[in-house]
Amino acid sequence: MPTLAELLTSKDITPPLSGQALDDLARVIARATGWEVYPSSVIAAGGIVYFLGRRKLDKRLCLVWEEAAAPAAAADFCGEQSPVQIGDLRLKLQAGYLDHQNAAALGKRIPFTAPRLIGVQAAIGTGDRLGLATPAHVRAVRGSGLRAVFAQQSIREMTRTGRTPEEVMDTATFGVFQEGWREGFGADADHLKTTDDIDACVAAGFTMFTIDPGDHVDGEADAADLAGLREKFHALPWQDLETAPGPLGRSFAEPVRLPDGSVVSFDEETLLRAAVKYGRALAHTAKMHRHLAAKTGRRPFELEMSVDETATPTSVAEHVFVARELRRLGVQWVSLAPRFVGEFEKGVDYIGDLGEFERSFAGHVAVAQHFGPYKISIHSGSDKFSIYPIAARLAGNLVHLKTAGTSYLEALRAIARVDPGLFREIMAFAVERYPEDRASYHVSADLAKVPSAKGLRDAELPGVLDQFDTREALHVTFGSVLTAKADGRPRFRDRLLRALAENEEVHYETVRAHLERHIRPFARA
Repeated sequence: MPTLAELLTSKDITPPLSGQALDDLARVIARATGWEVYPSSVIAAGGIVYFLGRRKLDKRLCLVWEEAAAPAAAADFCGEQSPVQIGDLRLKLQAGYLDHQNAAALGKRIPFTAPRLIGVQAAIGTGDRLGLATPAHVRAVRGSGLRAVFAQQSIREMTRTGRTPEEVMDTATFGVFQEGWREGFGADADHLKTTDDIDACVAAGFTMFTIDPGDHVDGEADAADLAGLREKFHALPWQDLETAPGPLGRSFAEPVRLPDGSVVSFDEETLLRAAVKYGRALAHTAKMHRHLAAKTGRRPFELEMSVDETATPTSVAEHVFVARELRRLGVQWVSLAPRFVGEFEKGVDYIGDLGEFERSFAGHVAVAQHFGPYKISIHSGSDKFSIYPIAARLAGNLVHLKTAGTSYLEALRAIARVDPGLFREIMAFAVERYPEDRASYHVSADLAKVPSAKGLRDAELPGVLDQFDTREALHVTFGSVLTAKADGRPRFRDRLLRALAENEEVHYETVRAHLERHIRPFARA
């Protein structure tokens, strides 16, 4: 194990450090600097030793270099400087806030802390609504062989939690740094609906952009009669689709043979129903793709199209239609999220016929193999334990599982363990807010079945997170909980974050254990 003096002479990024020698080195640095050191964060490059330090609840990005050296990289960072002596070494310590400038500088100097493309490989996205869970996500994913998307949040969630795209990126960067994760991670700007959404997330450094054209999907197409379909078909935005009714019809005259041996044919009704249902969504996606390409310039990006939050399932024929049209329109995509059969309610297991899901999912995978390959993305993927073995077996590498709310719920489980009084307050507030907050989510919790937290013993509180109705009620009220005010000040947010920070390991291990249940069926290692 290299000494601190040897690390300070390293020009290139040092290999991962581990074991007792690393712990000893962290203690030496901690005694000299006064900052508790996260050992896995210690790394050296370009004459600087970097580490994440903590004093009580205050975390800082710390840099140490020889006082006489003044490495150029140090100028990228901001923070308070002070002299430090370790043995014969006269050093300079700089302790900076975990802000966007320091996150960007860290990504520049320590590249594995910056997001990258993840490609057509099995992946899991781990949304973090509180900005504290990335270390737990790293621990869960480590050793699984899955590609990780540690920065993942929708514009809707950012708005409801009062976070910015930069904050989402920054917390992922520092969480990865804290845990010494060197395998790379993606950054997914999820459920983007407007070009303004794209602009904000490009500026923040996201690498993956999930386009949500759900507002442009015609939910009445499945039930419309043939005459109504013909009328809607001719009213499609043909200029934006860069074709016309006749050429489109002729392009689908020949059957499509998929890798699983199935054949998809388009008679008039099948084609009209698919085109009416998804035509405007395709035009919108192509517009968003063109804007994104112009905005990013030469910077590479990955795109996903998501139609999961729509009323009716995406048939295999409709998926074929969408994929062929995306390709014709010049859209390049890495994954696609259909609206699956069955119900994907928030924070609970799949509701529906597993046999029907398996047959449908197999068809979607075959389409992705034929027109890609690209990944099938599973949104609202938290806690859908019954379908994971099916999806993992059928899709192999062509799967992307998205989770978000489950980390928030497991954070609440940690709160129930360490601060029962706060949990009771949050649970009672969530019950009040649920009738309104449920409006934009697909959930079916019955508040009459939610137990009163006042009537439960402290030891019973963590277990209510396993009850269907309570879990959904707590899930969809996250925004109200995090933005609620009392006397002009946050009602819950500060106390919630403080309790989790004070009990960091309880929080991390609670989230890690639950997320590992999601990862295990998909593990590639």
